[in-house]
Amino acid sequence: MQNLTLEKRQLCDIQGRLFELALKTGLDCPSFIKSFMNSKAAASLDDVYDRLQWAGEEYILDELDDEVNGLKKAGTTYPSEVMYWTGYTYRYWHYYTGESSNEIYQIADAETMNECWLGFHTLDVEMAIDDLKEIYRQK
Repeated sequence: MQNLTLEKRQLCDIQGRLFELALKTGLDCPSFIKSFMNSKAAASLDDVYDRLQWAGEEYILDELDDEVNGLKKAGTTYPSEVMYWTGYTYRYWHYYTGESSNEIYQIADAETMNECWLGFHTLDVEMAIDDLKEIYRQK
């Protein structure tokens, strides 16, 4: 995607920071990722324009916590780098392919993103997304 606007890049960063914040606040990482990617909050970020897009990661986390009646505390954690990369990549993926957060999660769930981070985080984001889609096709 040659022309990812500044606003879209900022939303990728906000979502990356949201995923990091989930880790910092002691949430179960796989559970948070699944809850978020299948939530109304994620669908709002997928929208062309929604007020939630500019609310900041703390507010989005509060909205999600309310939506799911409490996010799961403790449990499995992923490194901060994995969380940021996963959040950023998922948002970029939406802009790159037009797929919804829910559709993206069906292709590459939290475990897949954690397992692929080491080999994929140094790739161009679009190449990483193409490779994740190929892994899914081969399953």
